Amino acid sequence: MNHTVNIALQILPTSSTKHPYSLVDEAIKVIADSGLKYKVTPFETVIEGNYDDVMRVAKQAQEACYNAGADSLMAYIKIQSSSKDVSIEDKMKKYE
Repeated sequence: MNHTVNIALQILPTSSTKHPYSLVDEAIKVIADSGLKYKVTPFETVIEGNYDDVMRVAKQAQEACYNAGADSLMAYIKIQSSSKDVSIEDKMKKYE
């Protein structure tokens, strides 16, 4: 998969000592610092890049939640790929 893909990443962390939003904020920080194009939405964050890069960032985002105090988490990943590049703008331009 050499083309640009999009993944939708939803991480649902739990902790006995931290509010889930603070843990999700740590995951989003990893995504923002990755240099990949991304869009935060109310239920998930869409990340755009080559397959290996976006999957590496998805893993790092989960690790960030654990490092910030998550006891456990559920991660849901949806992948859109094509024989051509996939972009966030192509899907969103008529709505923004």
